[in-house]
Amino acid sequence: MALHLKTVNVRHHKLTAEKETVIMPYSCNLVIPMLQHIGRPCVPTVKVGDSVLKGQIIGEATEFMSAPIHASTSGKVVSVRDMLCPSGVYTPHIEIAPDKEDKSIEPLSFKIDSLSDLVDATRQLGMVGLGGAGFPTSIKLNPKNIDEVDTLIVNATECEPFITSDYREMLENAEDIKEGIELLKKLMNIKNAYIGIEDNKPKAIEIMKKLSGDIFEVKTLKSRYPQGAEKVIIYHLTGRKVLEGQLPADVGVVVINVTSLGSLVRGLKTGLPLTHKRVTVSGDCVKEPQNVYAPIGTPIDKIIEFCGGVVNEPEKLIMGGPMMGVTMCHGSMPIIKNTNAVLLLSKKLADTPEPTACIRCSKCVSACPFNLMPTVFEHAYHDGDLEALEKHKVMLCMECGCCSFVCPAKRPLVQTNRLAKAALREKK
Repeated sequence: MALHLKTVNVRHHKLTAEKETVIMPYSCNLVIPMLQHIGRPCVPTVKVGDSVLKGQIIGEATEFMSAPIHASTSGKVVSVRDMLCPSGVYTPHIEIAPDKEDKSIEPLSFKIDSLSDLVDATRQLGMVGLGGAGFPTSIKLNPKNIDEVDTLIVNATECEPFITSDYREMLENAEDIKEGIELLKKLMNIKNAYIGIEDNKPKAIEIMKKLSGDIFEVKTLKSRYPQGAEKVIIYHLTGRKVLEGQLPADVGVVVINVTSLGSLVRGLKTGLPLTHKRVTVSGDCVKEPQNVYAPIGTPIDKIIEFCGGVVNEPEKLIMGGPMMGVTMCHGSMPIIKNTNAVLLLSKKLADTPEPTACIRCSKCVSACPFNLMPTVFEHAYHDGDLEALEKHKVMLCMECGCCSFVCPAKRPLVQTNRLAKAALREKK
């Protein structure tokens, strides 16, 4: 794989950047999926009729690549049923009717003297990556080659249009981020620590620089997409290339999202697992765009209602950002741990033009951070040529959407890449 790491310029709509986070009360039943992370789903530990407390485990992580799931408030379990997740798979969902008392479990008590202690606590808290794919944090902090890791990168780029939840984390919880960097440097015996922030966030840059001292270095990055992709930020901050088949730790780096780090520190302090998430609610169809701190499991339509409802009917409802988010067919889907935005976009912003024939301009190849060939993937997929898909490395596509974004023919290239990857997985 040749990494040239080109980026594209996307128009930002940071409508909620200066909107302080607002806490959403418990206003409805919560529907909590047992799959909120990369890896295996959790196994429900409760049944219909059970009473639960806030922070109680309701989904047990029985596999290595997993993280436990906890009740977001106290109440009664009213259903346990299989439902469709945004990822396209069916998994158990536990519905809880809040009792309005919000009673918590006894806080967990942690004594963090070693990396092993931290990893164990991180897993107990149910921490996963909150900025993207939801990789279990306990695994990320404990690579097999820990002695070779010398660099920590805190990813605070937030390069997707509209989303400002990570930005608000820096403005509202900067001390937690600093404490987290200190803790990871000490327990992981890491020499270098950087926080990467795009240059369209000057307030965050200023705040973090004031706290940095000799603990970490603030690195200002150009506001380009996909600057926050793991391999891209590693290259731009260290010059190191994560090649095919490698993980960041293989080049001596651990990357953690800024909200993940802040949330971990707060969990260690309070002894309470991850039960809430800050979500940017934005777009040109929502009445009051804002950053909402909502219980995990809250249906999207209830969050929209909390933000004043809609000013006109949205053409598209997206969980996540417009570049890598998932379009929702209805608003009853609940937010999960790594939901960082809910976008309501009008036809003007969301309408996708009819694709025309490929003009062989190669703009998609030039825009791909990994120098892949989306046009080759498109032809191979439609021809059913799985061998060609494998040969040309379609599985390396991170689905950033740059190819579709720059295509003058408006070909659905990233969507085809997803289908091609699914076809290859079925083959195996």
